Amino acid sequence: MKSLNGIEVPAGVEQVLLHACCAPCSSAIVEWMLAAHIQPTIFYYNPNIFPQTEYEIRKAESKRHAESLGINWIDEDWNHDSWLCEVCGLENEPERGARCQRCFDLRLRTAAEKAVELGINVFATTLASSRWKRLDQIELAGKRAEQAVIGARFWAHNWRKGGLQERRNQLLKEYGFYNQRYCGCEFSMPK
Repeated sequence: MKSLNGIEVPAGVEQVLLHACCAPCSSAIVEWMLAAHIQPTIFYYNPNIFPQTEYEIRKAESKRHAESLGINWIDEDWNHDSWLCEVCGLENEPERGARCQRCFDLRLRTAAEKAVELGINVFATTLASSRWKRLDQIELAGKRAEQAVIGARFWAHNWRKGGLQERRNQLLKEYGFYNQRYCGCEFSMPK
């Protein structure tokens, strides 16, 4: 296993499908991956984001970021109604509760499926960089996806460490990214 700036890279990883929740959260991770000679493909799959105008803003920022670096970017269509069905009955759960776990499970299983479809055997997520998220839930969702999708391998990592959180904040300013104030779904919107 090699290491760059204190972040360990699983053996044999040359490309990664990186599920991205937004440009600010992915920026420092992508920069780090490129410096480590790992080719990320950004996978923007976030059916939880509401309203659709918010989704479109975040999507445009993610695409702009990837294009500025010349890396592959894939969009999975916004299907909020399907997501609502997935979390039905969990609407009143607190943030970081069972609804979030179900959301992560859906998104990371879809990322694992996309990675295998594209012939990329490793997937990771920028969700593990967000201050809005519980790392244990994200790791559990990634491991479940890895078990459910033959040929997929989840790279679990706390992307808040190794100076990446500070670099994220610098890149947010450098790129002039739109920086959201809530996780994404209507149940996490500030009241």
